[in-house]
Amino acid sequence: MTDGDPPLEPSVQRAAVRQRYAGLATTESCCGDDSRDGSTTEEVLGYAEADVEAAAADLSLGCGNPTGLASLEPGDTVLDLGSGAGFDCSIAAREVGPNGHVIGVDMTPEMVETARANVAGEDPTVEFRLGEIEHLPVADAAVDVVISNCVINLSPDKPQVFAEAHRALRPGGHLAVADVVRTAALPTEVAADPDSVAACVAGAAPAADVEAMLRDAGYVDVAVEPEDDSREFIREWDPDRDLSDYILSATMTGRTPAAE
Repeated sequence: MTDGDPPLEPSVQRAAVRQRYAGLATTESCCGDDSRDGSTTEEVLGYAEADVEAAAADLSLGCGNPTGLASLEPGDTVLDLGSGAGFDCSIAAREVGPNGHVIGVDMTPEMVETARANVAGEDPTVEFRLGEIEHLPVADAAVDVVISNCVINLSPDKPQVFAEAHRALRPGGHLAVADVVRTAALPTEVAADPDSVAACVAGAAPAADVEAMLRDAGYVDVAVEPEDDSREFIREWDPDRDLSDYILSATMTGRTPAAE
């Protein structure tokens, strides 16, 4: 949104997101153009080609690689916020191995159904739950790592998302997110468009605001780092304007304090 403009009503945002992602439940990409080739996937989004080849072709690629950022260990329990069609959950399951556990949460029934068909039926370490990331269907201190891929920007209540993720993390757990941040005020017609929120654009917050949200939620060792290389694929998201003038992909990390 433009500086000083009020956000869209949360109900409007959620309706736009649900409608868009219900329609995209069986397509390749949740954000922007879905015609990326293998080199773009590997070099810009940060996925190894082996990861892409190991997952079903119709799984979402998002705007980064949170599993690579997360440094997952065998036996970890991983929670994916807005798990979509299950691409990152599939990669996480291979990282944590048979003694690990991966939980994907998505608010769109169609995406949950697609993810279960794509991943959960083939890997018993993965499960998908229907729910909103502002109100996670996960117990307190139940997971070691929280990941998310281009989803938190869609939420009308980002501080609540970070607080819920903090609640779900065990002491000493960590959060590793690939998302978008706003680098300049958006044109009014973009900021006021519900479809722009659903397309991972108008809901982006400035990096400094995200850092403050994470610290306020109780995370330590917080870092929010915009990725200038992401301009290459963000330019493809809108044929009418260069969105890289306003948003960039970013990595967002933090951890919960260790138990005393």
